[in-house]
Amino acid sequence: MPALSRRTQRFPVSPVRRLTPLADEAKRAGKKVYHLNIGQPDIHTPRGFFLDLDHAPEVLAYNPSQGTLATRQALCAYYARHGIALDPDQVAITLGGSEAITMALLLTCNPGDELIVPEPFYANYRSFALIAGVTLVPVACSPEQGFHLPDRAHISAQITSKTKAILFCSPGNPTGVVYGRGEMERLRDVALEHGLYLISDEVYREFVYDGLEHVSLFELEGVEECGILVDSISKRFSACGARLGCLASRNPEVNLAAIKYAQARLSPPALSELGLIQLLNAPDYEAQVRSIVARFAARREVLFAGLKGIPGVTCSKPEGAFYVVAKLPVEDSQAFASWLLSDFDQDGETLMLAPASGFYLTPGLGRDEVRIAYVLNRVALKRALEVLRAGLKAYACRAT
Repeated sequence: MPALSRRTQRFPVSPVRRLTPLADEAKRAGKKVYHLNIGQPDIHTPRGFFLDLDHAPEVLAYNPSQGTLATRQALCAYYARHGIALDPDQVAITLGGSEAITMALLLTCNPGDELIVPEPFYANYRSFALIAGVTLVPVACSPEQGFHLPDRAHISAQITSKTKAILFCSPGNPTGVVYGRGEMERLRDVALEHGLYLISDEVYREFVYDGLEHVSLFELEGVEECGILVDSISKRFSACGARLGCLASRNPEVNLAAIKYAQARLSPPALSELGLIQLLNAPDYEAQVRSIVARFAARREVLFAGLKGIPGVTCSKPEGAFYVVAKLPVEDSQAFASWLLSDFDQDGETLMLAPASGFYLTPGLGRDEVRIAYVLNRVALKRALEVLRAGLKAYACRAT
């Protein structure tokens, strides 16, 4: 039998889903598993998103490859409410944020080019880079500094003749960091100095706490040629299964290239586009989003207080999104997370974590860390933290 491609052999297993077989086995054994591993909110998708099928189109046809004009107009109106001026021709609808990022890499980078990314980073960036034939170059961000960006000189030191772009996420997955205006301007200045594209992953733009403000790439001057914004409706609308996102740029060449790639997969999901239009045009849309964000802010307080109360656990309080990277009193977080599912329960309950090493590229980093997604309601989250405390205690006793 012919060998699979080298690309396939190098493709990483998702750290978020790596332990799914163990979780499934735990459930078959009758255990309740609290899922803190994946950014799947338990909040109901707003009813306004769902199409009244009595008024559905008679034929579910292909939509325009870049999305319908109505969808792009609705998104532009949404961005305008957040101080971001975009025309519909500057927006392409994509199959979630994942396709938007992959498309951004494909249309800006050649195979063998390098992509700067602050570390730790969303684990699937590694997969998207492999698809595009791009080499990721990490810029280390310190947990002691809340994973904020290092100085400009440190970022510039990672740039070589092969560097083509900088990709970053704020509010951040997996860290919850929110870059301030100074940090955003730092990235812009580095990109302009070295002639790089700047790709801003703004999927969690609504999820910002403690009076902080999200600063969008397109609020900055000077990024008209180099700036690319990628976005998704998965998180702020709790609609991960809709698979709808967008790529936006003020560079006409980038926009024309995006349409070419969009044409190759024909069409974004038509029903999801109709649902998004209905939701964005709903009179109570802003109130619904504020309500969702407020619920996550309350969950963050429960999570951070609970983690601080567990001996040996350390973390920075996340400023945005709904994740935290926590250091555990274990040598190998993957071994611990596996043990929780295969060998441990408290009163028939256990939990699933995402080992953080999969969010780093630098060998050895994240080995004693986990990413926790605070996507459960507060009662479930408190109970999951009790299970974590008991699990760490039992694991320590087991190792002695």
